Amino acid sequence: MLKDILNNIQKKSLKERFLLVLGILFFLIYLVLGLMIMFWDKLPINMDPIYRYAFGILLIVYSAIRFLRLINSNNE
Repeated sequence: MLKDILNNIQKKSLKERFLLVLGILFFLIYLVLGLMIMFWDKLPINMDPIYRYAFGILLIVYSAIRFLRLINSNNE
């Protein structure tokens, strides 16, 4: 499976590879931002803890959706 993914990436144009890297970068940004909001207490956001956890979970779910869309578009 990994060999197929790597072979598929090599077939892509430079623009498609750049967009793939950009998609992975933004997936990681949303994931880390969600985790920071949830667990970093000194983050200067004045929110109740329940809303911090809800917002963090929302960002993590959004990053998972972006990742799944990225994987599905990579298989084509």
